Amino acid sequence: MAEDAQRSATGSTWFDTVKARLYGRLLMLLAMGLVFMTLAGLNLIDPWLDILAYAIVVGIAALVPETSESTTGAAPGASTTELAFADAVRHFADALPDPSIVIDRRSVIVHLNGHAARHFPGVVAGSPIGFTMRFPQLLAAIEAARLGASQTIELHQTVPTETWYKATVAPLAAGDPLNDGVLVITLQSQTEEKRLEMLRTDFIANASHELRTPLTSLVGFIDTLLGPAANDKEARERFLGLMRGQAARMAKLIEDLLSLSRIEMRQHMRPTAPVELGALLREVAEGLHKLAEDTDTKLRVQAPDEPVTVSGDRDELYEVFENLIDNAIKYGADGDTIDITLSPEAGRRGFDAIVSVVDHGVGVAAEHVPRLTERFYRVDADSSRKKKGTGLGLAIVKHIVTRHHGVLTIKSQPGQGTRVDVLLRK
Repeated sequence: MAEDAQRSATGSTWFDTVKARLYGRLLMLLAMGLVFMTLAGLNLIDPWLDILAYAIVVGIAALVPETSESTTGAAPGASTTELAFADAVRHFADALPDPSIVIDRRSVIVHLNGHAARHFPGVVAGSPIGFTMRFPQLLAAIEAARLGASQTIELHQTVPTETWYKATVAPLAAGDPLNDGVLVITLQSQTEEKRLEMLRTDFIANASHELRTPLTSLVGFIDTLLGPAANDKEARERFLGLMRGQAARMAKLIEDLLSLSRIEMRQHMRPTAPVELGALLREVAEGLHKLAEDTDTKLRVQAPDEPVTVSGDRDELYEVFENLIDNAIKYGADGDTIDITLSPEAGRRGFDAIVSVVDHGVGVAAEHVPRLTERFYRVDADSSRKKKGTGLGLAIVKHIVTRHHGVLTIKSQPGQGTRVDVLLRK
């Protein structure tokens, strides 16, 4: 039964193919029939020979496939040259490194490469470009490109994620009758460039704001000293002390900005000098001893007796742990004990050392933790400024750790404190 059904299906397919071929050549067969009938009517050919010749023509029409039955995907009736051209267009689009879409003179998509299929899953061959890519400026560029000049525009979409593209619409080859009206649309991603541009803009705005605040205070103090307090020695001494504090704040901010800039310039150059972490941590803790005493805070360094050495830049790693311990002192509870622990084996992803800095202060809510390493990000801006923070400390820490091919993790809970881990390699 199955074999009979298969033979029936095969026969049906063959019959449909023959029928389609005869239908496609109907005009040619009718014309040939008229010719043979005329020849027979004029007694220029034997009627039986006439019938035989016409039967042969019909047989050839039924058995010989048309060019349009090839698997290239070209339009029915396409010539060999047109098929070769269609193939060349597909290969050209597929070779492009960016998402690329080919449209015909009717603005119907005839081909899109793999990059376009991945970036724009809703775009499919055979559909009008205006139905699947709803950008008015793109449609305007397509119309302008049909006049022969390439067009470049910017496309911005927010769904499913915010992305930017530089779209170029160009005629495939102006003046060639084979591709008259065929356009190639290439879409080069500009998302990373836009993101960096926004970061630079935000950075400049934040840096300007941070510098403007102490500068405004300084100008106010100077005006007071030149005016009402010109002959008041006590006021002069007080204002000079305040001015010194504001100047120190600006100097610290500029120092952090320069430090961040230096680190970013060398971001992709991993330092390879040996650094012994135990001695480094004890040195950092000693340097912050006076600051800790002011809040009755104890710094407890726990490190193994044997050396724990990693590859790195000693000055940069000093800056990392100085920032982390300084933050723990400032934002921890008065009278707290800050634990600074060095473990020789992290046991995670091939790292060779882990340094943990743990305080028991106010902690940070979970929604703020992922943003703590952003430049100028503060959970409480007023509190941070009172504690003389620039908002760049953890950003510097993150960049240095990344340059060392390490990992920085921050865990915090309100009311329970904060734990910061730095994982490093040899």
